[in-house]
Amino acid sequence: MASFQAIAATGQAIIRLLADSRPQPEFSTTRFELNQLSDFNDPMEEGISFFLYRVAVNGTRRNIPPTVGPDGIRHRPPLPVDLHYVASVWAKSPVKQQRLLGWMVRQLEDVPILPTGLLNQSGPEPDVFKPNETVELILEQLTMQDWNNLWGATKLTAPPLSVGYVARMVGIESTVVLSGALVQTREIGYGKLIS
Repeated sequence: MASFQAIAATGQAIIRLLADSRPQPEFSTTRFELNQLSDFNDPMEEGISFFLYRVAVNGTRRNIPPTVGPDGIRHRPPLPVDLHYVASVWAKSPVKQQRLLGWMVRQLEDVPILPTGLLNQSGPEPDVFKPNETVELILEQLTMQDWNNLWGATKLTAPPLSVGYVARMVGIESTVVLSGALVQTREIGYGKLIS
């Protein structure tokens, strides 16, 4: 499982994937950024922004066993989280905005699994993810209530064209060492009288 930097590395990997694969020359000046809520009050002129608006524990794999490091030391089980993003497309014309949106959703659908190499090379920290780890990125349907809550928290009079994405099963490892020795044998007193 990945270290605590995994959340930031996942967002940076998505941005890098899009920036490195943009069609030239049409989107040569397009910006790709991770945003926080306050950035919506001063949006970019042309580009794609990803805003992490919710982090939830992934319930499908809550019974993950403790991890064992190369040195044999056992750590508490990793925490599997899902990262929920809003991808917003910014442009001066609706045609450019829709072309950019169409390209983005197709690109992310063509590469739905973010490989370890991309995840580890996108941020300032190397080796955040282990060699066999990946992150799945899928489109997510947001409810009208979600959209209203999100855009109501900004000063935008006209929200940008946006879609939801979820990065699934980002496992964050624990640094807490489990104490106690492993069970070597188990004695069952079947058929013995207990006095």
